[in-house]
Amino acid sequence: MKFIMRMLVSAVALFGVAYLSNQALLQVDTFWPAAVIAALVLAFANAIIRPVVKILTLPITILTLGLFGLVVNAAILYLVAALVDGVHTTGLWQTIVAAVLIAVVSSIGTKLVDNDR
Repeated sequence: MKFIMRMLVSAVALFGVAYLSNQALLQVDTFWPAAVIAALVLAFANAIIRPVVKILTLPITILTLGLFGLVVNAAILYLVAALVDGVHTTGLWQTIVAAVLIAVVSSIGTKLVDNDR
């Protein structure tokens, strides 16, 4: 159940960033199925692909004092946009900002969902 709630939080974060930025940062056609499928692909990419990329780019990340991590997040979001029909990126800087906003909103939402009461 928590997995489904986390995916919905990620989907809401994706759709929210697109909607609140008036499609300037990220373009999502519809909430269902585009944002939900994008959230599933994003979860898979963050679980499988991102750790490998982070290890491979560790020297660059150290040299840039961690700022290259933002580029890695944007690259993962760009990959998701390339794989999911109905999700489009608008540019490098917009994708970096969208990736940061999605990460912040998703982490806050996940903390709220995982709160065991």
